[in-house]
Amino acid sequence: MTDPVFATDPAQAGIARDLYAVARDLPLLCPHGHVDPALLANDEPFPDPARLLIVPDHYVTRMLLSQGIPPDRLGVPRRDGGPVETDGRAIWRLLAENWHLFRGTPSRLWLERTFRTVFGVGTRLSRETADDVYDAIAARLAEPGFRPRALFERFGIEVLATTEFPTDDLSRHAKLAADGWGGPGGRVISTFRPDNVVDVEREDWAEAVARMGELAGEDTGTYAGYLSALRRRREAFIAVGTTSSDHGHPTARTVALSPADAAALYDRALHGEATAADAEAFRGHMLLEFARMSLDDGLVMQLHPGAVRDHNRRLFAAHGRDVGGDIPQATSYVDALRPLLDAYGMEPRLTVVLYTLDETAFSRELAPLAGGYPALFLGAPWWFLDTPDAMRRFREAVTDSAGFYNTAGFVDDTRAFCSIPVRHDIARRVDAAYLASLVVQDRLPLDEAAATMADLAYHLPKRIFRLGGGS
Repeated sequence: MTDPVFATDPAQAGIARDLYAVARDLPLLCPHGHVDPALLANDEPFPDPARLLIVPDHYVTRMLLSQGIPPDRLGVPRRDGGPVETDGRAIWRLLAENWHLFRGTPSRLWLERTFRTVFGVGTRLSRETADDVYDAIAARLAEPGFRPRALFERFGIEVLATTEFPTDDLSRHAKLAADGWGGPGGRVISTFRPDNVVDVEREDWAEAVARMGELAGEDTGTYAGYLSALRRRREAFIAVGTTSSDHGHPTARTVALSPADAAALYDRALHGEATAADAEAFRGHMLLEFARMSLDDGLVMQLHPGAVRDHNRRLFAAHGRDVGGDIPQATSYVDALRPLLDAYGMEPRLTVVLYTLDETAFSRELAPLAGGYPALFLGAPWWFLDTPDAMRRFREAVTDSAGFYNTAGFVDDTRAFCSIPVRHDIARRVDAAYLASLVVQDRLPLDEAAATMADLAYHLPKRIFRLGGGS
């Protein structure tokens, strides 16, 4: 496999390699992701290659679904407990037979580099080599050095943030803390994601709110009790090292409701009488409430808007959430964020990291907003935009207005633990190539480009996500 720096001009490529070398061995900071904390808490051997690399990877399963291969054949569990493929080798062969579907995609780039750099397997995957690649990876997974905590150390991860709901009892994080892996300053921390108790359109919203109240020791039958329960759960998360919250709303809309109106809306929701307009208003209002809470407890706010969740309704009905049925939509920010920014955008104690799935907003709205409000930072290209080309377009679109220091550094946002070092490595190569382009155009001195490279890869995310300081 070549050593790409994603630069085609020879002069630029040489400088890019030098800049990449500045960041290549820096520790990995993973301030937002979806790795199951049980993976590291239990530290058990990984299952077979298919269950590790295919079954939970909705980037992979959705591509195969688009070509008529149902998730059942790929081992994705069904909501009704119905039969699915359980033979890991059969699942792997099915991927190999359809490997051509991934030509040119980031999924292929991530997987091939994971095969090589994590497992030391350089054989190209195909129908003919499927069993050879499977067996080579399976043999590695049987070795002690390939258990989760050993790989964590080998990957050079300094901090990894998982993501949990307020209804999680955080027992896995408690175990990690007891083992010296968690807690404030630990290597594995959590992120507070309250979506399941904020989105009143979720079918399990009322049940989740009641569960949160039980864990918090608060009566969530009233709006005041609901807010108190949220504060208590944030305190519990902070006790296990949490430094940020995360909010995955359909839009970026923020709304300033009066306390009386918010309480009335909450009561309607508890009685099953909330409309779609009520649900959107409540989500938007709660972003202001969470900003107020962040001013008190210091949690960084991350906002991930713009995904139409479970757009593929048949897929959701059969397999549930987070299996590849979500679709991006156009997202507005200037007017949507005004109530939040009017109230808190100039507040130096608040940090809001804003992401998008709508890259048309990069230069039109997001970069000027981040360049105009001290509280606002731009998150890395996310999900459908987590690709070499989109990351390059991000730098090209936002640097003019936001510079580098109103961006928050890379986050991998992945469930695929073994892809973490690959994703960070690719992001560092993209940034090296972009910085090199500025150097060859005589727009940035080489020494400043090198300093910026280290900041983007390590110091900025460490400071912005409050992971222990940074320059």
